[in-house]
Amino acid sequence: MKIVFYIAAAVMIAVALAALLLPLVRQGRQSGRPRSVFALALAVAFVLPLTAAGLYLLVGTPVALNGVAAQPDQTLTVQQAIDELRNHLAQQPGDRQGWMLLAQTSMMQRDPVAARDAYDHVLKLDANNAEAMVGWAEADSMLSNDHKIEGRALDLLKRAVLLQPDSQRGLWLLGISDFQHGQYHDAAATWRLLQPQLEPGSQVAQAVAQQIAAADARAGGAPADTSGNALAAVAQGAALQVNISLAPALKAKLAPGDTLFVYARAENGPPMPLAVAKLDVSQLPTSVTLTDAMAMTPAMKLSSVPRVFVGARITHSGQPIAQPGDLEGNAGIVAVDSKTPITITIDKVH
Repeated sequence: MKIVFYIAAAVMIAVALAALLLPLVRQGRQSGRPRSVFALALAVAFVLPLTAAGLYLLVGTPVALNGVAAQPDQTLTVQQAIDELRNHLAQQPGDRQGWMLLAQTSMMQRDPVAARDAYDHVLKLDANNAEAMVGWAEADSMLSNDHKIEGRALDLLKRAVLLQPDSQRGLWLLGISDFQHGQYHDAAATWRLLQPQLEPGSQVAQAVAQQIAAADARAGGAPADTSGNALAAVAQGAALQVNISLAPALKAKLAPGDTLFVYARAENGPPMPLAVAKLDVSQLPTSVTLTDAMAMTPAMKLSSVPRVFVGARITHSGQPIAQPGDLEGNAGIVAVDSKTPITITIDKVH
């Protein structure tokens, strides 16, 4: 049954990318862009789902953490496609669709730094691009441990929603920002604007309804949460504090630029990570709180399951796909409503 989940994940990603890429291809052809760029876009659309399935297989399965080999050919193909796209953009920096494609692909690979930079290029070329504004804000929020949405990210979100009032991601993130800043009435009102756009009874609609209920409850007189942990409160227990350390015997294996990933996945069901944090290894030993804010989708988050597998990996490649030589550790299966800090010692070599 597990292979069914991998195939289903790959198909869903392919459909999502096709929805993004086909309009770009049509518009690009009308403006006379070279055929090689279209071929690259379609290659990314069909190769990336395979790599994503491999990512979930490797990141989300305890057995994989103990020795399933990576898939270098698929990874290399995706990286080659990205490199070709970057080369194209270096030669034609005015290709707005190309920058948007790079931004979307970087987000799929959970590389918020590259994604934010690419969205920046889009906004320089099209200052009123609401999708790029929302993407920039989302990528920026992923770069901090508390995922706080403020400063330029918040300004861009507000402007994006004014330009595109039906932006689902924009409304979702703007509501999160309101909640983070203790503006519970505003958070509930923002998410209520999102509700009519959702399929009644769907998991996403139910998740949004739960967030609205939490905001309404807070608006009833509770003091504003200014600690930056408001999202953990929304989850009503779906917040796991993880303390990560590195075994002394492995310290010599660290290299400059290494990246630490801390993640949680469902005990049973699809191996898609329900929460993941990306940190610098220079912070070790460190602590991070995995919350619903770190979910890939609102419907697939920590509070949607009772138990999760929690693990940590130090990767030399900077990518979440496991590679030989990566350093790993895990805490096994834990209850999502656990209030006891989880301890992980990274003590194994992949």
